[in-house]
Amino acid sequence: MRVNTTKAKLAEGKVVLGGIVSGFSPEIVELLGLLGYDFVFLDCEHGSMSVGEVEHMVRAAEAFDITPIARIPNHEDSTILRFLDRGVQGLIIPHINTAEAAREVVAASRYHPHGHRGSASGRAHDYGVNLPRPESMAFINDNVLVIPMCEEVEAVQNLDSILAVPGIDVVHVASGDLGQSMGHPPAAEVRAVMADVVRRTKAAGKWAGIGGNAPTDTAGVAELIREGAQFVTVPALGLLRIGAEGFKNGVAAALAAGK
Repeated sequence: MRVNTTKAKLAEGKVVLGGIVSGFSPEIVELLGLLGYDFVFLDCEHGSMSVGEVEHMVRAAEAFDITPIARIPNHEDSTILRFLDRGVQGLIIPHINTAEAAREVVAASRYHPHGHRGSASGRAHDYGVNLPRPESMAFINDNVLVIPMCEEVEAVQNLDSILAVPGIDVVHVASGDLGQSMGHPPAAEVRAVMADVVRRTKAAGKWAGIGGNAPTDTAGVAELIREGAQFVTVPALGLLRIGAEGFKNGVAAALAAGK
């Protein structure tokens, strides 16, 4: 069991950065840790990883001091339990549109007295070696991050009631599905709604997350951070694409300049 350093940094008012990884690639997790990213976002909603592969990605994160957080494919209690038992320290749950849905995922993510997560003495509890079960349950409750996504118009409309649910840590608003739910308006309109969600989330005493960020849009990300966002995600493949394109174009430019 480890202290959730990302949650600790959020509590200190710091901005945390996470790279989104959609396929089984422990070396990318390790590299993100070495580069100083705070967490890795293991995307198991759109990505191809099995739960067993996630466990190995968690091991890579633990070895390189980066917080493992998984986006899970659905809201089912059994899904929440399987991912948490692999050792992830946070769950990003897509399409949470009501306070009732938020209450259900909080209850499934924490042990008594804050929830009804099923009990097992596996790797999440250091196989029962270091702490007695009641103490390890309390430690895990304190260190887990429960992160519902606000990515539909219905969620925006119900945001105040979602924010009032005890046990919600971060509300993560993302531009992709939100823009689709809004009917594909201009990007500025989606960004304005995201900024409103960030401000309302911060005012409610929760941490605000922002997703759907293009790696090149650092100014736009900074603008939302100034509005109060602290939890920021960016796709690792997007970062790779920028590096790959920059190298290819740089070599071509250098060759052309040498003619």
